[in-house]
Amino acid sequence: MTDTDLIGISPNITKIKMMINKIADTGCSTLVCGETGVGKEVVVRRLWEISDKSEKPFVKVNCAALPAALAESELFGYEKGAFTGASHKLRGKFELANGGILFLDEIGDMPLELQSKLLHALQDGEFIPLGSEKTFKSNAWVIAATNHDLKEDIKVGKFRKDLYYRISTVMINIAPLRKRPEDISHLINYYAQKYTSDLNENRKLSLSNNIIDKLTAYHWPGNVRELQNVIRRIIVMGENEENIKEIIPNLDESRHPLPYLSNKNEYQSNFIDSLRLNSENHDLSSLSLKKIKKNASNYVEKEVISYVLENTGWNRKRAAELLNISYRTIFMKLHELDIIPPHSAQAPSVWTA
Repeated sequence: MTDTDLIGISPNITKIKMMINKIADTGCSTLVCGETGVGKEVVVRRLWEISDKSEKPFVKVNCAALPAALAESELFGYEKGAFTGASHKLRGKFELANGGILFLDEIGDMPLELQSKLLHALQDGEFIPLGSEKTFKSNAWVIAATNHDLKEDIKVGKFRKDLYYRISTVMINIAPLRKRPEDISHLINYYAQKYTSDLNENRKLSLSNNIIDKLTAYHWPGNVRELQNVIRRIIVMGENEENIKEIIPNLDESRHPLPYLSNKNEYQSNFIDSLRLNSENHDLSSLSLKKIKKNASNYVEKEVISYVLENTGWNRKRAAELLNISYRTIFMKLHELDIIPPHSAQAPSVWTA
């Protein structure tokens, strides 16, 4: 395995692997989205590795770290004497990436004034370095990544709509780790092997089933990056439960919040809708307290079971354990409450026993 391997069996990671294989040689502008730490750069480097540009440069620009005053010269370069202190010519990232990949990381943090110049460079494949009269061409494959909701940024004027459509011919959305718990044990095994080797540890990391279960249920706010750090610390400090609880103090309390508790108003609204009242003529004659109670019970059960299944990757056995019900009961509830899995979760390989 290499650092560009995508580790996991979840529907989300499986879909991303297929997308990478489809677009690797197309050169289509690609936007990789996801929370901090989910592995956006891993996806981009994997695209580069299997593309026909793998022997060409891979140039990364951290847009969040670019000072506004230096951002243009960093991307497009400058000529000697272009401004005070320009004692030599500087080749910009667009020129350096010619023929290869230009990775614009955290593009949502790019200053607005630079977004306009970037758009023109992407549309024409041309740019002019500061202080130059010569137009340069670049056929770099530009791939961007962000942890922003760019559509929301567009609404508040923080990101250009035309640039958004230019960079997002293909969109790859990486789900946070808490949404794909079935990947966690695979990631733990992979990084345990990698870091024991990197740290020259001869012993094999051995975690109990109890610890594995707790790590799987943990919400991982820092995503894969946090998991990597946790595994390194476990290797150094030891894998006994006391050390692990010191590394992750809230490990025992880590459970996904129930959906209706996180948004009470939305829950109440959905529940009222579920009663199917006729609001036009206020005909309440068909209702009874017993019927309301049954509707309420069914609604809550369906919401909670659906939420837990979603957050366990539709692993029925794991969901039954978290809900403290039998494996048989969860089957019955799926039928009684008409809980239908997504298409990708209907395959036997995903519906884990």
